[in-house]
Amino acid sequence: MDNFNINTLQIARGANKRTGPARDELSTSIAASDWHTIFGGAGLSLAELQALNAMRTVRRLRGGEMAFTRHQRAQHLVAVLKGSVGLGLARDDEPFYLERTVHGPQWLDLSSAWLGGSYAQDARAVGDAQLIVLPLNRMRELMASQPAMLDRLLTGLAHAIHGLTDMTHDLMHKDAEHRLAVWLLQRCQPEDPTCREISISLNERKRDIAAQLAITPETLSRMMRQLNRKGVIEVQGYRVKVLDLPSLQALARD
Repeated sequence: MDNFNINTLQIARGANKRTGPARDELSTSIAASDWHTIFGGAGLSLAELQALNAMRTVRRLRGGEMAFTRHQRAQHLVAVLKGSVGLGLARDDEPFYLERTVHGPQWLDLSSAWLGGSYAQDARAVGDAQLIVLPLNRMRELMASQPAMLDRLLTGLAHAIHGLTDMTHDLMHKDAEHRLAVWLLQRCQPEDPTCREISISLNERKRDIAAQLAITPETLSRMMRQLNRKGVIEVQGYRVKVLDLPSLQALARD
């Protein structure tokens, strides 16, 4: 306890006596702030942080590597720690059909394990990524000893449902320009909230971005050009520079 650092949690697998980690497992550190971001709400207690640190596994994924498949039994709660992971549909001999992308630190699948079946979707790393994997049986024990954790998980599920409801509403009732503006804003995370110029890296393929917005790649290109002509954004290869953040926010609200 005396050596415990609440700001940085060491996640080396103490029970593992191998000289090095497996290829898909990583010995690194998780900042307490990342745990707080994933769980949301009030700051986690020291006891909660210690328990999470003791049960977690961190997996390292290469770009294009599967995190899990819809045919795999779900026994863990899974979050993205770093990087991006796409959720969608993988079929043999066909390109991965991307439906949405989760950026760390954020839950990737918080619901499937509770249902006792398989994962709802396939998940594939967009680029290099790190996952936090929490076994459901250990989480149940934590909920019994730390009742506040139940409220945290319910809040997380509520946020996920709310987000999916908003996404469905936008697809049914909002035009393509609005959906693109929302998609861009979700990737705008300046360190300075007053910053008016933000550079966004386009890690997904054009067809994958278009699929998430329920439009064609051609329509996506046309809308990008329109926003460029309006002076809202500037496209530079695989990067988009947001030149007029208030205008982009206004388009997202329409």
